[in-house]
Amino acid sequence: MDREFDLVVFGATGFTGRLVAEYLHLSGAAGARWAIAGRSLDKLAKVRDELHLPPSVALLKADANDAAALQALVRRTRVVITTVGPYQVHGEPLATACAEAGTDYVDLCGEPLWMARMIDKLSPLAQASGARIVFSCGFDSIPFDLGVVYLQAEAEKRFGAPLPEVRGRVARLKGTFSGGTFASLMETIEAVRREPSLVKLMANPFALTPGFKGPRQPAGQEAGFDDWAGAWCGPFVMATINTKNVHRSNALRGHPWGEGFVYDEKLLTGKPGQGDRGRRKAMALARITKLQNLVLGFGPTRALLRRFVLTQPGDGPNAAAREAGRYEVWFTGKSAAGETLRAVVKGDRDPGYGSTCKLISEAALCLLQDVGRDATPGGVWTPGSAMGLALVRRLHERAGLSFEIAA
Repeated sequence: MDREFDLVVFGATGFTGRLVAEYLHLSGAAGARWAIAGRSLDKLAKVRDELHLPPSVALLKADANDAAALQALVRRTRVVITTVGPYQVHGEPLATACAEAGTDYVDLCGEPLWMARMIDKLSPLAQASGARIVFSCGFDSIPFDLGVVYLQAEAEKRFGAPLPEVRGRVARLKGTFSGGTFASLMETIEAVRREPSLVKLMANPFALTPGFKGPRQPAGQEAGFDDWAGAWCGPFVMATINTKNVHRSNALRGHPWGEGFVYDEKLLTGKPGQGDRGRRKAMALARITKLQNLVLGFGPTRALLRRFVLTQPGDGPNAAAREAGRYEVWFTGKSAAGETLRAVVKGDRDPGYGSTCKLISEAALCLLQDVGRDATPGGVWTPGSAMGLALVRRLHERAGLSFEIAA
């Protein structure tokens, strides 16, 4: 595909988009020809000056709601990175333009209601044009999606078969809640309020695998003792989207882990052997989660939170806070013969910002440089199904992530 640019960052004047542009610049963008795009050329010029980007990084003007401008934009590049959310508000015109033009697309979407609708709409367009549309290329859901892909690949090597059940357990999480993530959550809650039937889709772990429904999955909102981890655990806020993406990866890969595959995610509330203290924390977390669900369903409370409490879209932690952040996730499974295998995924930055900007950048470069259309043709994909171990290797080498099997 011969186009003017290899890569365009759409939304580069926003907080996360700016971090993506900075990362591409400092990392050398793997030699790619790239540009930054947004609705204000003056603001884009300011970003280019402040980040000391070279003059070769072009400035492209397009508004998220201007379909004609977006269509012209995507025809100039091979891949688009977009950080402009909530995607259910701002994302459809750009994703549609990419699907129609054969332009690869990556985003940070963790909004399953929108994703389910886009899978139906965009799949035939992308299959016809050759565009690879890949949602959820940030902290939700790359470490989780690829953590399972990596563990299952190791299980195949060691046991000759995949693991029928995997448990994802967040062992460490130090970082700031994203204002963009909160805005997406609020939009999802409003969508469910307008159309209560969507509650079933949100609760369905197979909501992103149209035409397939697997076995009953473990309840994610309860506290409990995980005998595989040897510790207590409670609900994990991102499990709602991550579990759906993991099951979609399995489906898109032709169910290599089996149609009966079971997967769940939780947050460890104590270290192995930390009995009663971990139990109390797990029970408290479950109660808080239930209370939050009730509170967020109350209109005046949502308005108050939007106005006063949480970080707004476009805001975020400073460089020191981003660099001080860390995360660690355990993925544990048992073979049919009862053999246990655990993979550990670690990230060296704040998950919502410092790590996410690297994740989405390397996902775009992986599509561009490592994964051909013979291996991954046009369609709507997950990171794990579109790029798999190729992205694992790239993240391990370039983005401060580690994927290892526990001793």
